[in-house]
Amino acid sequence: MNRLPDARVEELLARMAEVHVLVVGDLMLDRYITGSVERISPEAPVPVVRVEDESSAVGGAGNVAANVVSLGATCDVVGCVGQDEGGRLLRRTLEGEGVGTEGLVAAAERPTTVKTRVLARRQQVVRVDREVDEDVSEPLGRALSQAVAELAPRARVLVMEDYNKGVLVPAVIERVLGEASERGLPTVVDPKRLRFFDFGGATVFKPNAKELADALGEHLHPDDPAWMAATRRRLGCRNLLLTLGERGVALETERGEYIRVPTVARSVYDVSGAGDTVTAVVAVALAAGATAVEAAILANHAAAIEVGKAGVATVSPEEILGQHRSFQEALE
Repeated sequence: MNRLPDARVEELLARMAEVHVLVVGDLMLDRYITGSVERISPEAPVPVVRVEDESSAVGGAGNVAANVVSLGATCDVVGCVGQDEGGRLLRRTLEGEGVGTEGLVAAAERPTTVKTRVLARRQQVVRVDREVDEDVSEPLGRALSQAVAELAPRARVLVMEDYNKGVLVPAVIERVLGEASERGLPTVVDPKRLRFFDFGGATVFKPNAKELADALGEHLHPDDPAWMAATRRRLGCRNLLLTLGERGVALETERGEYIRVPTVARSVYDVSGAGDTVTAVVAVALAAGATAVEAAILANHAAAIEVGKAGVATVSPEEILGQHRSFQEALE
């Protein structure tokens, strides 16, 4: 079932304003230095970038949170920042997006993850990463787990966003799944390779094609319902949502439902952040009362919008409704 009535979409989008989300995972600060290039350095065969502008944006789990807020919902984040300028700027940027930052844990022993991109004529010249991606220490893990316990009572859905930067250690994963189980809340997981099989029981497990292929060590068969069902059982999740880039998404549910939702053909400018958008929409939609199938369809619409925007971007309910109508017309 790829078709949803307009009235149902409007109902779910309106309910999103009542949702509160808790996002737990790896926070990043994306910094952009833009300028022009007019010559090559005499010191080495590299371009000299004359800086014209600098800006910052939240990345990783912070981008999921920003997408949640853009949908009209409210959001808290739990994650780790350094006791440095990057951490202070990340906190201010999150707060500027309207995201709750009570769950930020400052760590003296590790820096804030900062990815600095130097751009000239809209082309990336170089990216500089400042990070420590080892697992957080046991005391830091306990502090993160405590923050989850304190903020979970506000939430209607819990999200784990893993970028393999060390926040989602087993103790934190167990606390999130435990709080969700105790409170009867759905969980949405965007995994990475390191602990791919540690999220058993998640309501929606949302890998992309490369992540799933790397984890399983085999070719994918997303168009085969039997393969999707077997893979879902192997992962131990209730619903498996596999994102396939320009090919849309495949979903296999605990109720035995299988759908393939294609994308509507449109220009693709930048795929950065599309996965974060899907994660946010699925989480908010589930908390608003959507089924897994409905959430997958709405998230696929949102991803089609996001990739049509330059850079990491968010999507509004009005844009999703417009995309839904375009999608319905394309199916006719």
